[in-house]
Order: sequence, then structure tokens, then C-alpha cells
Amino acid sequence: VFIVQPTCMPTNNNIMELLVMTDALRRSSAGRITAVIPYFGYSRQDRRPRSARVPISAKVVANMIASVGTDRVLTVDLHADQIQGFFDIPVDNVYATPIMLEDICSQELPDLVVVSPDVGGVVRARALAKRLDDAELAIIDKRRPAPNEAKVMHIIGDVENQHCIVVDDMVDTGGTLCQAAAALKEHGAASVRAYCTHAVLSGQAVTNFQNSVLDELVVSDTIPLRPEAQECKIIRQVSVAGLVADTMWRIHTEESVSSLFT
Repeated sequence: VFIVQPTCMPTNNNIMELLVMTDALRRSSAGRITAVIPYFGYSRQDRRPRSARVPISAKVVANMIASVGTDRVLTVDLHADQIQGFFDIPVDNVYATPIMLEDICSQELPDLVVVSPDVGGVVRARALAKRLDDAELAIIDKRRPAPNEAKVMHIIGDVENQHCIVVDDMVDTGGTLCQAAAALKEHGAASVRAYCTHAVLSGQAVTNFQNSVLDELVVSDTIPLRPEAQECKIIRQVSVAGLVADTMWRIHTEESVSSLFT
């Protein structure tokens, strides 16, 4: 049995629905239960920063999912790959990179530069750049004075007269992306497009993008878009349904899913 349940807002309600559904299936003698979680809620709370007295919520959720009898988890673009280690059951973390790559290539943009919005995203950006015929790479050095706030400091790399592709696993309030786009344009970028797998889009995110210099924001459908986001002209959605369905079929037929981890 496959349970498809993204744990986006309302996160707690969706997690609880997943848990009780899994328990019901286990008590009904289901042979194998796979939780398909396109967006894993609480994934950003994956560590305890410097003696701060906060929970590691990603671990708590992982424990709950396993405790009700889930046999396997399928998810898309975890915020941190090490979250897989929080589970004592198999976790398949597939990446939306092939979907984004296909969309980027279809636009036939010359002089591409792949941009990481922070140092932590360099590995993701480098992987995409390599598959774009070794496109140039740039990094944005930013400082975050408070939660959901980011101040762009400077750009590492040459973006003048280049078409910039900013890549990240998720977009929340959009503050980082909007400031990144402004900084890139100030450094002479010809255009700035952002590709983010998970469209959290909390708070005034849509308004922020409407007032930004970002040319386009491309997101996947791991999280349903709010009506105002659907109406925003610069936000476009691509689907990971085919990728998830292919992975589910491979799990069902006990085929290898390793080729999808790219």
C-alpha cells in the first residue's frame, strides 16, 4: 500500500492523518506500507544549533512515522540528505533535478550561470551546472540576522551579461531569492530565474516576488500552490508526478531505484 501525503501546511494535521492512516492499514494486515511524502515537513529542524534548547523536530517526525508501522518512505529533495539517517527504515530520497534540468534546457538560454543562494547549496548547484554542459558557477554570500531574513552581501563569480539560474530545494518567504535577484542584476546579470523544488511560499512571499526583479520562479507540485501564487505571473509550476510514480512502480516491482538518485 502506498500512502501519498505531503506534510505541508497544515503540517501537524497532515502528519497526524498520515500516522492514523498508517496505523489503520497496519491493523488491516497490509503486507507493506510505503509513505510517499513529497514534501517532508519540519525538515529544516534537523539539528540543534550551538547549545540552543530546541527540538530536532525532523527526528521526532521520523520516529513517529516508523513507530506506527511504516515499512518504507519515499520523499523528494530532502532539505538535508542526512535526515535519511533519522529513520530506522529504508528511505528513498529522489531529486527533482531531472525535471528542472529538462525545463531549463527547453528555454535554450545562452551564457548560463548556475547560482547557489548560499554556501550550503553549492553541492546542489554544482551538480546542476555539471549537467548543463559544465555551466559556470556563482555563489551568493549572505548573512541571516533573524529567521526568514537574509541580507545579500556579495557575489562570488562572474555574472555580468549572463543568464542566471538560482537553484534551491525550497522557497519560503522569498526574501533570500528577491535579494539575490537584486544583487545579481546589480552585478550585470542579463536575467535571473529561480528553480526551487518546494514552494512553501509563506507570509508575503507572493507579494515579495511580484515586487522583485526576478524574471521567473519555477517550482514543483510537491506542495499545492495557493490561489494567489497560481495567479502570479512570474510563478510557474512543473510536475514531479511522473518521477514519483516511476519510483513507486519500481518499489512495487522490487526494481532498483538507484538510477533516479541524480
